Amino acid sequence: MRQHLIVSDLDSTLLNAEHRIDDLTRETLRKLSAQGHVIALASGRHYRDIALFRRRLEIPAWLISSNGAYVHDPEDNLVSEALVPPTQAEALTALPRPRDVRLNLYTRERWLIDAEAPALLKLHATTGFTYEVADLAAAAVGEPVSKVLYIGEPSALAPIEQTLRERFAESLHVTYSAADSLEIMGQGVNKAMALTRVLAALDMEPTQTLAFGDNFNDVEMLTLSGHAFVVDNAHPRVIDQLPQATRIGAHNELGVARALRAFFDLD
Repeated sequence: MRQHLIVSDLDSTLLNAEHRIDDLTRETLRKLSAQGHVIALASGRHYRDIALFRRRLEIPAWLISSNGAYVHDPEDNLVSEALVPPTQAEALTALPRPRDVRLNLYTRERWLIDAEAPALLKLHATTGFTYEVADLAAAAVGEPVSKVLYIGEPSALAPIEQTLRERFAESLHVTYSAADSLEIMGQGVNKAMALTRVLAALDMEPTQTLAFGDNFNDVEMLTLSGHAFVVDNAHPRVIDQLPQATRIGAHNELGVARALRAFFDLD
């Protein structure tokens, strides 16, 4: 059997509606790993957060975190790191924003936020990894920043996005992981860039890759992969951008697990 690399986004793709890995998904990935296929988890989440999902899967999986800013191998060795330039991180923390928009920084070890945001806790309740309220201006100067994240209503994020694209188009990568999550990494940093690093380390080709996603931060990864799949709950514009991708069941219908079982003919 030809070896494949299976890479999946987490939220609204691999995880169910409760942000958990259900039993069928766990069983499917374990079987494929035992058969010699390579598993990778690719998310905008922090490395420490994703690592907890890998632990529950109990398989040797590669981790692509902070939308590609970090790549870790199954033994937790750091394969690559791509940071937001310090001057840019500092400028982003100083950018004016509405009071109800939360600013977040991801550093190597921490998730920092500018104020309490209880609504975010549910998203990370299954892993227990959570934010720390901090002085972000100071953190941007003193710590390596892998990702800057604005969380708020789409109408409040739209003018911020416009400003970012006007001022930082040549030095930052701007995308969305959800309608309320505007994400900024260093220029050229995305999941496809990170996936290329994984493929090189494994001496594999993109044609050997199955990729699963749902939102704009998955587009580059899905475009690179030989077999692209979008869940039925994916953003409509993402579906339109990827006519070559196979549309599968929604994340709360175990779409990824069912698609994998059909592709590999698992009992």
